[in-house]
Amino acid sequence: MAEVARSTGVLSLHTQPAPTPAPQAPTRRERMRAAEDADVVASFLAGEELAFELLVERYQTRLLNFIYRTIGDREKAEDLVQEVFIRVYRHLHRFDASKKFSTWIYTIASNLAKNELRNRSRNPLVLFQTVRDKFSDDEERPLDFEDVAARPDDAYHKRYLQEAVEEVVGTLPAHHREVFVLRELEGKSYEEIAEITGVNLGTVKSRLNRARASFAERIAPALR
Repeated sequence: MAEVARSTGVLSLHTQPAPTPAPQAPTRRERMRAAEDADVVASFLAGEELAFELLVERYQTRLLNFIYRTIGDREKAEDLVQEVFIRVYRHLHRFDASKKFSTWIYTIASNLAKNELRNRSRNPLVLFQTVRDKFSDDEERPLDFEDVAARPDDAYHKRYLQEAVEEVVGTLPAHHREVFVLRELEGKSYEEIAEITGVNLGTVKSRLNRARASFAERIAPALR
């Protein structure tokens, strides 16, 4: 702070600038949050319980969306997500560190979702907010759904499309629906989908093409 010279009323020019505070070192949680999955897994296996909390934080929402879109029941999806992390906690020591952790945990989630579907007598529904009639085969990103929020008739349009999508997706075979969700909504590569679902790459592409074609053909009238 500059001092006022009492005799002249002039600011003193001899004051020193305030020192710049030293940057704070990142906390242990912050360092681990920025780490790659493989490093977080290694930390957990070394006895760091915080690492498991961060794996849950990193994946719980993504897995919930995936399972929910696959089985169509949010409450059950929440239960299955909990089961996924129970299995991860118990069996992480068996994880092959040469593989991607995301693929491994999605495989667990996929298997639980399949078991749930096998135990049902009804077809699950996948609820999308909006759709479009062309599907990208871009390997780099998931399907980009159209945003109709700014339209004056948004409420009616959204409700109408949701009903149409429910009807169409409900007719897709479970194995088509699974690859569709993994690719178009989760953005997984074909190789990851093959590993998650346990089928070869050609089968993944064949199922996905059929699911896309069927969905696009049947939803087209609703988009006109």
